[in-house]
Amino acid sequence: MSALLKNVTNCIWYAFDSLQNNAVVHKSKLKVLTANIGTLLDLYGVEKGLEHFRSSQELRFEEFRHYLQQEVFSSLPGTLALPALREYERKISEVCWLVCRKSLLCRERPLFADDSVFKLFRIFCLLADLVQDCDDERQFVMILQPSEAGIIVEQLVHCLGLRWDAAEWDALGAGVGHLRWAAFLAVLESKYCRGQHLHEEALVEAVAEIYDVFIEDIIKKGYLLKRGYLLPTMREYWCVLQPCALTYYKSSSQKEQCGRITIDEYCSVEAAAGDGKIQRFQLVTPERTFEFATQDHKSRLQWVSALKQATAVSGGAEGYQRRARATRRGADARRAREAREARARLQQEVRARLAAEAQAQELAEIAQQDNKKLEEMKNAQVTLEKLLQEETQAKRDEEIVRALQARVLAEEWEKREELERLQEEQNKMLEEERLKRKQFEMLQAEKEAQYREAERRLQELEEEKKKLDAELKAAQQKISRTEHTAQNLQVH
Repeated sequence: MSALLKNVTNCIWYAFDSLQNNAVVHKSKLKVLTANIGTLLDLYGVEKGLEHFRSSQELRFEEFRHYLQQEVFSSLPGTLALPALREYERKISEVCWLVCRKSLLCRERPLFADDSVFKLFRIFCLLADLVQDCDDERQFVMILQPSEAGIIVEQLVHCLGLRWDAAEWDALGAGVGHLRWAAFLAVLESKYCRGQHLHEEALVEAVAEIYDVFIEDIIKKGYLLKRGYLLPTMREYWCVLQPCALTYYKSSSQKEQCGRITIDEYCSVEAAAGDGKIQRFQLVTPERTFEFATQDHKSRLQWVSALKQATAVSGGAEGYQRRARATRRGADARRAREAREARARLQQEVRARLAAEAQAQELAEIAQQDNKKLEEMKNAQVTLEKLLQEETQAKRDEEIVRALQARVLAEEWEKREELERLQEEQNKMLEEERLKRKQFEMLQAEKEAQYREAERRLQELEEEKKKLDAELKAAQQKISRTEHTAQNLQVH
């Protein structure tokens, strides 16, 4: 599978999921999606092969993914530059979002703007896993590990200037388990953003900040002083650091790019002598040496550290966050393997201890028999005493293990009580929401009754108006006849 298809598979699955019916989608709908993807990749007519792909008129997701790999993405170059790869990912994600946004934006009390939800959707697709549904093997589901979700939530909380409670998140993750998109968005909006008296602009900026970190792979950004190439003067630029490049702009709006420095494993960062007012450092590349400066020593340390990190992770065709995710997954798998090995060793030790206890018991029985001949078997008595000491030590070890087990059970009981408390709080919140909804329905019924009464009164007034109009018309006719009679009398 190509790197691009691998990176956008999750987004494509959401588009497929919004179109599917009983785990399949008709080819006519897939042709539109395939044509749009092909147009973004400058490939035209790639959807025509769907008609002859497979004998059925409907495809499952793994079949559609296989077609995309063979007929669409295989036409791209074997390796793409990282900026081009990111641009393709962004365009394909936008197309998939247009297909599935209606279902993914549906929620009762929205807090994030639609554009922010799209950015969160891309971050979710970056870190989530597409797995088979346990209830239906033909279906796939997108799930996010609690540890990965915690990384996103922690970044968002820090960007909002709030306090991050890791223990609280661990308890919530243990209770919720794997998160799907709706649950992930609900946790962000209801628990960590709602009720914090946050402005909409703050939420937009916070989401944009974590979007830059996870999707754009921005390690650091801020103002730096840079020495010119022709004129040796220091000018201030807004700098954005990514694993592959340091781009600098005229302002933080990032609309006017002034230059871009490619960063690779051959680059290095060195501190330079300052003049007391500014703190200088140098970025050494194979082509030339760039000199930068900050206003204080702390900022220089931060930029030097960030540049060294960018140099270290500059290699490879994948983005920094994708490689970090793969590293975390490898570490999790390694920890799980070590845990299994530790359990196996513990079981072996338990079996060995049980065997030792059985052997000690047998030797104790022999010792009891040999005590009758104490004077004849002094050497056997010494051996028996040693065995008894070993048995005592084994019992002590057993007591230690039981104490540890008791402590683990106590901790588990505490966690269970905390989970029950959270469930009670959630039930209380749901009950309050039901009461509010009932009050709103009563108020709405009252307004409807008032509206019907006003409508009835309006009809009565209209009927009275018609009667008055008729009376007025009759009076006018009567006056007209009277005037006509008076004119006749005057004539005669």
